[in-house]
Amino acid sequence: MEFLLKLIDIFLHIDVYLSDIIAQYGGWTYGLLFFVIFMETGFVVTPFLPGDSLLFAAGTFTAGDAPPLNIFLLWGLVLVAAIAGDTVNYWIGHAVGARAYTGEVKWVKKEYMDRTHAFFEKHGGKTIFLARFVPIIRTFAPFVAGVGKMSYGYFLSWNVIGGFTWVTIFLFLGHFFGNLEFVQKHFELVIVAIILISVVPIGIEWLKARREKQAGKDS
Repeated sequence: MEFLLKLIDIFLHIDVYLSDIIAQYGGWTYGLLFFVIFMETGFVVTPFLPGDSLLFAAGTFTAGDAPPLNIFLLWGLVLVAAIAGDTVNYWIGHAVGARAYTGEVKWVKKEYMDRTHAFFEKHGGKTIFLARFVPIIRTFAPFVAGVGKMSYGYFLSWNVIGGFTWVTIFLFLGHFFGNLEFVQKHFELVIVAIILISVVPIGIEWLKARREKQAGKDS
């Protein structure tokens, strides 16, 4: 519970934490941001790491007359992190194979696997693109693609397109709008809005699955 509360606090006040990190570590902040984005997309055991909110918050520190972070350097680094993370995740899934669905691989949460598999069933290959904007699904999609032995060339094309779109949208949203007075005064509300918008697709898919399951029972 304490870990969960701490995680929520980091999410809601990610701008404050990031400001402290920049003040303490300076240029090493680029490396930390690269590492977090890589970890969130690269390993199925870290779906709890911030993605959308971190990119938005980081973007706010690239605006102004003398920003502590350079928008183009940051954009290039986190773009590489996002694409490389998905690639590593794909090959881990490729190595694990069908065992991921049996429950014998303890570090793979079967519930998330099933949810992501259902997402694939509906959206096909473009799930790699769409998943970029859905927490948890974002972390498990490349892994499931690897487990299912999706063609790497096909996967890579969606990986690059999705990574480019995701990083560019959230980073530059923070860059252009993060320093607005309203955003600065109500940053927690903005982050909550980003999180809620991100999880809406999960909620919709869950409701549809529940209705279909209920309809199957009734019939």
